[in-house]
Amino acid sequence: MYIYIKNMVCTRCIMTVNQIFSEAGVENVDVEIGKVKLDDPLSTETMDMIHKRLNKVGFEIISDSKSRIIEEIRQVIINFVYHHSEPLRINFSAYLADKLNLDYNYLSALFSSAAGTTIEKYLIDLKIEHVKELLVYDEKNLSEIAFDMGYSSVAHLSGQFKRITGFTPTHFKTLGKQKRRPINEI
Repeated sequence: MYIYIKNMVCTRCIMTVNQIFSEAGVENVDVEIGKVKLDDPLSTETMDMIHKRLNKVGFEIISDSKSRIIEEIRQVIINFVYHHSEPLRINFSAYLADKLNLDYNYLSALFSSAAGTTIEKYLIDLKIEHVKELLVYDEKNLSEIAFDMGYSSVAHLSGQFKRITGFTPTHFKTLGKQKRRPINEI
């Protein structure tokens, strides 16, 4: 049995959700970003308690299938942007459709109608937020960031960065953390 949870974006979220289930007396759970796998169904009382605790820290249990698919789209994109280490050899649309085992046109229409933005725009926004993070931490130069993020060139990254933020990457670096947005607000 799976419970799907909205707004999980990082390993800290996994630890928090794991702790909430543990404090509710639920053992043998497998927590991943966006979902929890349970061996046995939970009582209504336990589920209500977990639901309240999750909401208190900004998470939400997803009950309908369309919302679950939208959250899975978000999770695949987040994992791709933040944890994908090899260059993509296929179009992102084919990658996403393959990951979710659903037609990309269906995924695109569903995501756009619910999120108010396209999958491509959401992907670009996440990539730019990650670039901001990498610029602020100053661990890599712009060429390394462009390569790691899958841009064809520094010029391509810089152009897209300026269109989205209004700043060049170099100028943004001088502004620092004040212009970053949390992932769950994208």
